[in-house]
Amino acid sequence: MNQEEPNKIEFLENDYAKQHYAQQVKKRREVIFRRRRLALVFAIATVIFLSVGISLFNDYLRLQNLEKYQSEAVATQEASKEKKAKLEKEVDLLEDEDYVAKIARDRFLYSKDGELVFPLPEHETSNE
Repeated sequence: MNQEEPNKIEFLENDYAKQHYAQQVKKRREVIFRRRRLALVFAIATVIFLSVGISLFNDYLRLQNLEKYQSEAVATQEASKEKKAKLEKEVDLLEDEDYVAKIARDRFLYSKDGELVFPLPEHETSNE
């Protein structure tokens, strides 16, 4: 085919044709403008959803850490309550003179008047 083949399409140059071509150009521009605006809206929505999603994920991780610290704190609190209860029980027992005397005889090998103390081997090894 010849490169210099004449163009067989001719456009009408009357007012109606010019007006019709102008309307088509205007519609194309509106379509392009709508597509760009829609793409911009989608881009903004995507950015918003990503930022909210990342924020929610970070909050979820922080919540897990706080729940872990809470469970550790509750366990420590319960252990402290048990220790406090034991110490209060021991304080109550130490108010009893018979119990104190029993502890003194047992740990420090004290005796009442007229009693003989026979230390057992386990007491000798624990004192050394």
